[in-house]
Amino acid sequence: MLRPVLLAVLALAIMILPVQARTLNLLALGDSLTAGYGVAAADAFPVKLAAALKARGHDVKVINAGVSGDTAADGLARLDWALGDAIDAAIVELGANDMLRGLDPVQAEQALDEILKKLGEKKIPVLLAGMVAAPNLGADYGQRFNRIYPKLTAVHGAMLYPFFLDGVAGQRALNQPDGMHPNAAGVDEIVTRILPSVEALLARVK
Repeated sequence: MLRPVLLAVLALAIMILPVQARTLNLLALGDSLTAGYGVAAADAFPVKLAAALKARGHDVKVINAGVSGDTAADGLARLDWALGDAIDAAIVELGANDMLRGLDPVQAEQALDEILKKLGEKKIPVLLAGMVAAPNLGADYGQRFNRIYPKLTAVHGAMLYPFFLDGVAGQRALNQPDGMHPNAAGVDEIVTRILPSVEALLARVK
């Protein structure tokens, strides 16, 4: 009689013990702003984001899939390779180089649309990090470019972080001498501001 009782107790214990959550893989697909251009490896956005998430109690591996100079089309071209790991969620930060080169916003929109479509087919929750067109490109270009991000998130049901460089753009103390890439302090500011959105993204992971 004792053995069945022990087995029953063991089964009950297994049922009530908390399940050990596995490490989540968060893909950061982007350009130089994601890659960490001009800063030490330890100061790159994915590294500091991972540390901030860990401090908040999240077990997350942030995969740096940023390549300096990439346009949205370049990001699309290497998306399948970037998805080689089992990805649970993704931050997509692309479009800045399209804008800086004055490329037709339609090109960035089409590439980002395809990226979101591919991620959606794989049931991967997405946070799309937007960019804002430089004023010197003109009002018409700015309107066409800036509407890309809210339009695509609405179409694909993705989350939107309107401006990746929010709080950093134009702040000399937070940027490298080129005025375009954040320094280590600037990366800290980006991480602080985007962190609530990233936590909301992780909450979407099933």
